[in-house]
Amino acid sequence: MEKRLGALPVVSEFTRRLDLAGIVDAVCPGGASAHVTHGQVIEALVANRLTSPAPLVRVEDWARCWAVEEVFGIEPGLLNDDRLARALDAIAPHLEHIAGTVGARAIAEFGIDVSRLHWDMTSMSVHGAYPAEGQDEDFPVIGYGHPKDRRVDLKQVQAGLAVTADGGIPLHARVFDGPAAEVSQVVGAMKDLRTMAGTRDFLMVADSKLVSY
Repeated sequence: MEKRLGALPVVSEFTRRLDLAGIVDAVCPGGASAHVTHGQVIEALVANRLTSPAPLVRVEDWARCWAVEEVFGIEPGLLNDDRLARALDAIAPHLEHIAGTVGARAIAEFGIDVSRLHWDMTSMSVHGAYPAEGQDEDFPVIGYGHPKDRRVDLKQVQAGLAVTADGGIPLHARVFDGPAAEVSQVVGAMKDLRTMAGTRDFLMVADSKLVSY
């Protein structure tokens, strides 16, 4: 059977150097089984996002057509949507810790210059009612706000991303409530980034929302 290789070896090398699977498994060890761990599943899912993004129900088909088993050692049948969902549920409460650990690993492994960081937020509009009483209060709440796409008729959730000036490498991401004011998130982002960078002196570049009392 002919399979597509594409950029899988490159993705595999980077995830190995970042110890992505190991970091996830250290935080979420309960997923270990005789077949595949949460870390291995997330590593495969990242490979899918970077090569040929597919809905969760189609990732198994992607793995059969691509050389996932040969490169990552995972049988395609183990990447069904139920298994993917269980892995995503497991890491959901630990996303900030996982992302921060992977980011710190990237800084050390690739010698990334973190003296200048670029931060910005964006909004993602969603269709549907999403009543507040039906949402989990432990996670960002979908609600009305000031959407970037000007769809004021739709509710939204917001995300902030910080990348290095050195190569535009994403190092930190956070999700915010739909109604959250962008200007009030800057200080929290600065503290998070300073902690991750391990230095008190750094320059963060942002838009006008950075300038406020």
